[in-house]
Amino acid sequence: MAEAFKNLLNPGLVELAARHLGAAGRGFKPRRFLEQALPGLEGLEMKARAMRIADALEAALPADFEAAAEAIESALAPPHPGEDVGQIACGEAGLAGWIVWPLGEFVARRGLDQPERALDCLHALTQRFSAEFALRPFLVRHPERSFERLYAWCGDASFHVRRLCSEGSRPRLPWGLRLTALVRDPSPTEPILRALLDDPSAYVRRSVANHLNDIAKDHPERVVAWVEEHLPGAGPERRRLLEHAGRTLIKAGHPRLLAAFGSGAALAGAARLTLAAQRLRIGGELALEVALTSTARRPQNLVIDLRLLLRKANGSLAPKVFKGWKLALAPGAAQTLRKSLSFRPVTTRRLYPGPQALEIVINGQTAARAEFELLAAEAKGRSR
Repeated sequence: MAEAFKNLLNPGLVELAARHLGAAGRGFKPRRFLEQALPGLEGLEMKARAMRIADALEAALPADFEAAAEAIESALAPPHPGEDVGQIACGEAGLAGWIVWPLGEFVARRGLDQPERALDCLHALTQRFSAEFALRPFLVRHPERSFERLYAWCGDASFHVRRLCSEGSRPRLPWGLRLTALVRDPSPTEPILRALLDDPSAYVRRSVANHLNDIAKDHPERVVAWVEEHLPGAGPERRRLLEHAGRTLIKAGHPRLLAAFGSGAALAGAARLTLAAQRLRIGGELALEVALTSTARRPQNLVIDLRLLLRKANGSLAPKVFKGWKLALAPGAAQTLRKSLSFRPVTTRRLYPGPQALEIVINGQTAARAEFELLAAEAKGRSR
């Protein structure tokens, strides 16, 4: 079984951090840090562990923020050269990897009254993992100063720093403080996205795509216009970025965005949906087959999604869209596509017995529909 994600912040890492910060001197109190951080740490979930370690840093680092920042920076490992942050680990060379999360939290708590010095520290921290969570309180408290830094950092030699400009300013960053001002008006981040659109680092470009996808949830037409502006003449890397940026709108069948990618026209022909079973139990899988027939004289670019209409507790049906296929259907051709959908319970989706439906959505338009019944899960211990 894979190691639990929360164990990336563990007692051994805390002890190693105490050693590095203690070796840096500058007023750090290793014993106080360990006494605050270790008790009960293993009983906490991931974010709670990070906050506990940050609490301990507040107790053990100097009260003077300048001295505390110098202690942190002196204990850091050299900047990490690779893009896979999952491979960054704290070792003998110094602090790096997941310990940077609570270090950044400390800076966000204690450095808000000294934003210039704090942002310098975040610039150093992000090169050893990421400071995307820690940056956000500065964008709220000191937006002008913070964005001035981000605009300058878009030209930084470190791809970690350039990524921070996009990732740290995402309006709806998962696990991060929601930037409600940017949810309302994302225009302050537009210069960042323009500067990094064709960044040489795939790590940075993925962040730009995710940032644009955040904006699409509140301002879809803004992102559609962005794609329409930047797609003509785009090379393969920019095109992939824009497709990823528009993924929420593509799944929703936004007609203008689909048209921008050449998949806006309705299917010329027929689509038939066949289900392998009309009834299945929660926990099972539903096999399906989509038969396409073209009546067009030219190839058709098709984006085909699966829209499950799942029963809610009140009996109404709510849509859940899954990616299906992207293909070019030749003139007069027939093609059969097959897929299976899992109905195993997951934490993000509760399943209720009763009639459900499945729709095939082609280029944003419903092309076929079939209904089926979902039965309650088989009782545990019952023989089949």
